[in-house]
Amino acid sequence: MNLRRLLLLAVVVALVAGFFASGLQQHLSLDALKAQQQVLDQQVTSQPMLASALYVGLYVLVTALSLPGAALLTLIGGALFGLGWGLLLVSFASTAGATLAMLISRLLLQDWVQQRFGSRLERINQGIDREGAFYLFALRLVPAFPFFLINLAMGLTRLPARTFWWVSQLGMLPGTLVYVNAGRELGQLDSLAGILSPGLLGAFVLLGLFPLIARRLLDVIKARRVYKGWQRPKQFDRNLVVIGAGSGGLVSAYIAAAVKADVSLIEKHAMGGDCLNTGCVPSKALIRSAKLAAEIRKAPALGYSHAEATVDFAAVMERVQRVIKQIEPHDSVERYTDLGVDVITGEARITSPWHVEVNGRSISTRNIIIAAGASPLVPDLPGLDSVPMVTSDTIWNLREQPRRLLVLGGGPIGCELALAFQQLGSQVIQVERGNRLLPREDADASELVTVSLGSAGVDLRLNHQAERFELRNGTPTVLCRSQDSDHSVEIEFDCVLVALGRVANTRGYGIETLNLAVRDNGTLDTNKYLATRFPNVFAVGDVTGPYQFTHAASHQAWYAAVNALFGTFRRFKADYRVLPHCTFTDPEVARVGLSETEAQEQGVEYEVTRYGIDDLDRAIADEAAEGFVKVLTEPGRDRILGVTIVGAHAGELIAEYVLAMKHNLGLNKILGTVHSYPTLSEANKYAAGQWKRAHQPERLLQWVARFHAWRRG
Repeated sequence: MNLRRLLLLAVVVALVAGFFASGLQQHLSLDALKAQQQVLDQQVTSQPMLASALYVGLYVLVTALSLPGAALLTLIGGALFGLGWGLLLVSFASTAGATLAMLISRLLLQDWVQQRFGSRLERINQGIDREGAFYLFALRLVPAFPFFLINLAMGLTRLPARTFWWVSQLGMLPGTLVYVNAGRELGQLDSLAGILSPGLLGAFVLLGLFPLIARRLLDVIKARRVYKGWQRPKQFDRNLVVIGAGSGGLVSAYIAAAVKADVSLIEKHAMGGDCLNTGCVPSKALIRSAKLAAEIRKAPALGYSHAEATVDFAAVMERVQRVIKQIEPHDSVERYTDLGVDVITGEARITSPWHVEVNGRSISTRNIIIAAGASPLVPDLPGLDSVPMVTSDTIWNLREQPRRLLVLGGGPIGCELALAFQQLGSQVIQVERGNRLLPREDADASELVTVSLGSAGVDLRLNHQAERFELRNGTPTVLCRSQDSDHSVEIEFDCVLVALGRVANTRGYGIETLNLAVRDNGTLDTNKYLATRFPNVFAVGDVTGPYQFTHAASHQAWYAAVNALFGTFRRFKADYRVLPHCTFTDPEVARVGLSETEAQEQGVEYEVTRYGIDDLDRAIADEAAEGFVKVLTEPGRDRILGVTIVGAHAGELIAEYVLAMKHNLGLNKILGTVHSYPTLSEANKYAAGQWKRAHQPERLLQWVARFHAWRRG
């Protein structure tokens, strides 16, 4: 720190110390004001300019040094100087003090903060460079946190001081007016009866309503800004248009129809989206067939001396399609038409914030919900287009079973399909560039899945990075870089399944027309209410994330639909606190809330309670005695922070913990709940019992033991 900064720091410290040492803070109270009001009024009357100068100087000092009392000083300004002159003094004094506080913060801290956290702050700096004035105006008009923190925080950015000055002057003016007016009314109070005066009551009502009024004003300003250049229709054909008939789109349209809104649902491909046609439903149907094949191989453990079956792969895949057809009516055009939804088959294109074109027809709508889903990520690897390749979308077209299936990716989709195809008789080679499968789960859960896949016969190649594909004498081959040995590995296969994740569908339906923002991860940017930069254009599901689960899309759809249709009156923030998920391997891996890894990364203190399912009676009887229930709780309390279950039917077992977390029920409540015997669900109760034993009141039990000994004589 150079000499200039040291001197400034010394001056600031001296002024702050002097403020508190002089006892000035004791005079900044309503009691002190009322006690001295007559004297102060006389001074203001006899020497108005001197009193004004002293008041402004004190206000600037308090604000510049971020001392407590600015709000009270504003009230005092109204009480002493009246509404007009008081507003003028406070407005300029508060802006001057705030600017000085910002400059002090900038001089003392900006370089150090930017040097140390520059990479993390770069996006914030870019945002401030682009829209710093409006962002500051929003904070001033509807403060998300105290004004003195805004001053200090803005000092760490690159916002120009002149911009900070005029935006603060303008943004604080409405709030200053409300506070000065309240102070003026307080200053005129000379008896208890005056408390009930219309003026004072009105001032305090205005004081209470100001944040709501300011927020509404800000919404109006933002709307005028974002809709600039667009012509809003005077009338609308629909209350809501939904683009995409996957889980998020179907639920959005259902809710709109249920509350008697006019809603159109547009789907260019197949009703039900990925979940019904290429995702959840077909994969679970395949897993069911594969599980039977695996069970037959385990028949000797159940007392069968001989059991065998031949897998008819084509018949298995036809069964998958039959399951889809059987569930299809739940998501059909006919069902949603009967519910009151205008279902349109065609390719939608957004042409304005209030217009969607489909099949040559333009539909005007008050609101739009984008539920366009996601598609499998196919990497740009040399030679990949020259070998037989499928994704999680196209693998269902197979009717001839690959003898050797190469699976790229160790996430949920890769693990589920790798195990299923291995159980059905393919030789699966699974390539994962990381050092373990299911990297988003805890290592102990990942380890059990790794062991399971290895035991089933899957050839696991961890720490392998696919680099290029070739056809060698007609045989598809992948060349991988092994991170363990740092040399190339050649793997022959018949078909490759690319399961490297999914990317949001953000092209082809007009988001470029609206200039909607896309995040770095490729998803459509939305706020906490699931709205894009246009308050009437929303997005749900895989297209916006952050979770690519069918139930997450359905969950978001409620918020988006309600906010779209009733957001004028009240909006709801999307709540992801209790959102479970499950990977349907064998054993299954289910989780809700925090994992241990996430708790450590976020610095959350926790205790771990673990119950081994290998000790559970029903699991032993079912030859499914593997896995565990792991519960994270607050230290010393039974409040649940997160649960991971690995084992048979983990996806079903997790529901009890989802309910408990949703309704703030702790482990004591689960322990006190009767569970049927023998069931797998007892694992949840036994886990709660483990926690209780670890927290039993030892000292109290010692006294209880003495009591029982006394009773025995």
